[in-house]
Amino acid sequence: MAPRTLFRTVALAEAVTWTLLLIGMFLKYVTATTELGVSIGGGLHGFVFICYVIVGCFTWVNEKWERGTGVLTLVSAVIPYATIPAEKSLDRRGLLSASWRLAPADVEAQGPLETLQAWVLRHPLAAVVTALVAAAAVFSFLLYLGPPDTWFD
Repeated sequence: MAPRTLFRTVALAEAVTWTLLLIGMFLKYVTATTELGVSIGGGLHGFVFICYVIVGCFTWVNEKWERGTGVLTLVSAVIPYATIPAEKSLDRRGLLSASWRLAPADVEAQGPLETLQAWVLRHPLAAVVTALVAAAAVFSFLLYLGPPDTWFD
């Protein structure tokens, strides 16, 4: 999937999950009818938020954005629905490409971030397996620690 398509998809998903979370919060705190919306919407939004940040960083490296552009793009995930105008602005300014710059094997990566990105693009299955193992390890460790309010007891 092209950087432009991937970024646009995740930016839209981030906005949709904001809607789910806000509806859940309305049902929990305003109508006091159910907490289920926050549980489901919050979990989905958290997952998509992390995906947006990862895709944002990955696209930042690919497009060689200036620091300010990259930081503002990532910060847009914190403000409800801001990922949509952020994506539109990036696209309008020509900062979302139709291809991955480091995907071809004959392109030389510059520095550790580009080297990592080139490896991920050239070995997608190994990258996904590595990411899943890392996520499972972190998740298992966090489960072992328990809820944050019990860490310092």
